[in-house]
Amino acid sequence: MSEILDALPSRRGHFLLESGYHTELWLTLDALFVEPAAIAPYVAALAEKLRVHAPTAIGGPLLGGAFLAQALAMVLGVKLFVAEPVAAAAEPAGLFGARYRLPGGQIARARGERVAVVDDVISAGSSVRAMIAALTDAGAAIAAVGALLVLGEAGLTHFAGQGVPVEMLGKRDFPLWHPSECPLCRAGMALERP
Repeated sequence: MSEILDALPSRRGHFLLESGYHTELWLTLDALFVEPAAIAPYVAALAEKLRVHAPTAIGGPLLGGAFLAQALAMVLGVKLFVAEPVAAAAEPAGLFGARYRLPGGQIARARGERVAVVDDVISAGSSVRAMIAALTDAGAAIAAVGALLVLGEAGLTHFAGQGVPVEMLGKRDFPLWHPSECPLCRAGMALERP
């Protein structure tokens, strides 16, 4: 997995993540699923890790999480749920203001399912948290969380506190700061919203 992720474009700077946290590293994940055959062995490896949690469905947030969820659902032979971001009326204040929703036709079908929620890469876990909220609101239970790569500890700490197991193929350190503690803000570096 590291050879594929190492080949992805990345930028250094001062970035605002969907979670509201700041970081100095941005990975461009758009090309991760362009060649499905190249990623297939990693999908199969993550599917085996998730299989032990007996999910009846896989769920993922648009975009990268949804591509991974579809591939995993096919390998595991289970249902698929995809959540889309909800446009906020104003920029959310604080952390974890992002909201996702299931399309109308999926809501009733989620009730009673044991869903493994996945994303291509998880740092703070904002989109996964929002996907979990949409699924539990629809009556689903969360079996596990999965990712090809986990960056840092923030997401892992949150899911451990919720009693949700996390399966991953790799983990890397990742700088992540609350806006009030961000050294890049203190240095006056312009904040980007990629």
